[in-house]
Amino acid sequence: MDEKRKHPRTEVNEPGYVSSGGSVMHCVIVNMSAEGAAIEVENPAFVPHRFRLVMANDASELYECRVIWTKKTRVGVSFLDTP
Repeated sequence: MDEKRKHPRTEVNEPGYVSSGGSVMHCVIVNMSAEGAAIEVENPAFVPHRFRLVMANDASELYECRVIWTKKTRVGVSFLDTP
């Protein structure tokens, strides 16, 4: 399979949270790049199209995200530029 990403992803495998509209869902951040990430969740149907991804080990590290794809329990997101 050909790699189509502009930036290579780094394996992370760290706990995190999907946060949107006052609700929070646990996830595992599988890998990350400068432009996006892949996360594992129990039920991707509950992941909103846009949300904040928060690192569990450092809550000050957060990313505004948009869902790009979903495969079973894995969700691929791109990071949005924030002003």
